[in-house]
Amino acid sequence: LGSMYYFGAFPTGPLGQIWGFCQISQQTLPISRAEMEDFLAACQQAARIGGEQLLLLRDRFQTRKKNTLDFVTDADIASQTVIHDFLMSRFPDHGFLGEEQIPTLSPSPSKSVYRWVVDPLDGTLNYMHRLQSYSVSVALQRNHQVIAAAVFDPLLEEMFVASESTPAMLNGQPIGVSRCAALNQALVVVSLPAGIQSSSPELEPFLKILFHARSVRRLGSAALNLCYVAAGRLDAYWATTVNLWDIAAGWLILEQAGGTMRDLSGQPLDAEQPKFAASASLELCEEIERLLR
Repeated sequence: LGSMYYFGAFPTGPLGQIWGFCQISQQTLPISRAEMEDFLAACQQAARIGGEQLLLLRDRFQTRKKNTLDFVTDADIASQTVIHDFLMSRFPDHGFLGEEQIPTLSPSPSKSVYRWVVDPLDGTLNYMHRLQSYSVSVALQRNHQVIAAAVFDPLLEEMFVASESTPAMLNGQPIGVSRCAALNQALVVVSLPAGIQSSSPELEPFLKILFHARSVRRLGSAALNLCYVAAGRLDAYWATTVNLWDIAAGWLILEQAGGTMRDLSGQPLDAEQPKFAASASLELCEEIERLLR
C-alpha cells in the first residue's frame, strides 16, 4: 500500500457531488489479521538473518571506534545490511531506522506511516569478548507506535516476539512477567553508559537501586533485558542512556507480557529519548520511579 490514497476529484457532475474529494490516510486504515501476521513473520525472519551474520562473523570480525567510548564491528554492519535489504525488498515504501550509519544504505525519505527500527547487534561489547547476552532487535512502527517486534538471541536460539494484537511469546510459547511487587524482593538489571566515571550522574541512582534491591545485574543488551523481564527471569530494568533502537522491540514484548514501562519523570515515555523503569508490576515500577526521582 502506498502512503496515501486518493479517490476521485470530480469538480462537476453527480459523481462529483457524491464523492467530492476524499483523502484516506493509512492512519485510519485498520490492519488486517493477515497483514499483522505478515509483519510479525517479517520481524522474525529479519532478526534471524541478522543473527546468522553475527554467528558467521564471530571469529573473524574487525572492530573500529564509533566514538571515544563506543565500538562497531564488521558484524554490526553485515547484520544491518542483510536486514535492511530483506525488509526493503518486502516493503519498499516503508521507512527504515538502524543504529549504524551506513552510507550505502541511506534510504530515500519515506512518507509511509510505517518504519522499521533495527538494532543489528545489541550488546556489541559482549559479542567482541565472546560473551553471551547479545541480540538482534527488529520492530515495526506505525505512526511512531510499535506494532510488531522480535528480539533474537542467536547463541541461545531464543526468539521473543509480540504484536499489538498478540501476546508475547518465546519460541512459540506464551511468556509472562513475575509479578514481583517490592524492590527488596526484585532482581534488577541496569544499563550504564560506556566509560562511566565516579562523577557520572548515573552512579548515584545506581547506588540507590543497589542498596534497596535484592540484587542488581548489568548484562549488556537492553533488548534482552526487557525480554527477560517479560519472561519473568528478571523483575525490573531501568536505563537513562539507551536509544530508540535498543528498546523499541523489547518495549512491546514487555507490555504484551503484562509488564509496565514508565518514564522516570512521571511523564509519558518519550521513545526517542527514553529514560525509564520497566518492571513486572506497576507497584514495583512506581517504587523504582520514586527512588530514582
